Amino acid sequence: MTIPILQQSQGPAFTRILGMGAARGDLSVPNDDLIEPINSSDEWIRQRTGIIERTRASQDVLAVDLASDAAKEAIEASGIDPAQIDAVIIATISNIQQTPSMAAVVADRVGANPAAAYDVNAACAGYPYAIAQADSLIRTGVAKYALVIGAEKLSDVVDPEDRSISFLLGDGAGAAVIGPSDFPGISATVWGSDGSKAGAVGMNATLQEYRRGEAPWPTLRQEGQTVFRWAVWDMAKVAKEALEKAGVTADQLAAFIPHQANMRIIDEFAKQLKLPESVVIARDIATTGNTSAASIPLATHRLLQEHPEISGGLALQIGFGAGLVFAAQVVVLP
Repeated sequence: MTIPILQQSQGPAFTRILGMGAARGDLSVPNDDLIEPINSSDEWIRQRTGIIERTRASQDVLAVDLASDAAKEAIEASGIDPAQIDAVIIATISNIQQTPSMAAVVADRVGANPAAAYDVNAACAGYPYAIAQADSLIRTGVAKYALVIGAEKLSDVVDPEDRSISFLLGDGAGAAVIGPSDFPGISATVWGSDGSKAGAVGMNATLQEYRRGEAPWPTLRQEGQTVFRWAVWDMAKVAKEALEKAGVTADQLAAFIPHQANMRIIDEFAKQLKLPESVVIARDIATTGNTSAASIPLATHRLLQEHPEISGGLALQIGFGAGLVFAAQVVVLP
């Protein structure tokens, strides 16, 4: 039997970020509001994390609401008709429903129906994971434009008495519209995982255990020192590899935008990468907190507002977190 040759779609050679949007929680929560349950102090939190305050959302504001607001701004900034968006990818670990996906709801809200829509669970690396997927979908002709969002409401999964991670977490969403480009705007992605360290950060119970009454509502926990050492040493190597794959050097960057996990990790990254003073470093964690999958796009959005001169320049972005998972790539800033 002769097997017919299947037709294949083919897209543009290159993609880039066309526009970005952001939505932070409507509440600013200073350290002093959190220290009593964990028997700590404002000074301790600042010294260990660099956080002064974090943004959190009111009870009636959901992660999908933050995602929708960020998406609308990104679409407007991109200048495209939302009906042209063929794929919506949301990186999140805080969708309050197992199904339907947050992405399907947002696609409808922003006028992108009938776009393909799905959620990605890659924790704090979710945004660069989704960027890699959007880039591939467009270059293979599966989509022409893609909407990528990192959206979290981590205050829903916080135990205020937990000293390992509770004081780090915030709420927010950042979005990017990806489309065809005449020049390379997204480099090859360096990504991966190490499931042998899955217990280092994640939920402390399952929903099944909660339903059976065997555990309280699941909340995030982490082994701080394990995660810190892994992030500082292993992720610096990943960042260097991403630069090599992109064919650029640190002094050619306009910005460095790591996951906003801890200010000490960010500072150590800068040292190991030997970033020159000309490179603007994202330190959004100081007033936003750790927003997991939302942290890189939120930090990017703020950098572009505060440093418009970096628009059109190169940014190295790297995410890393529960899994353990990681992803890094170089992008041209919109």
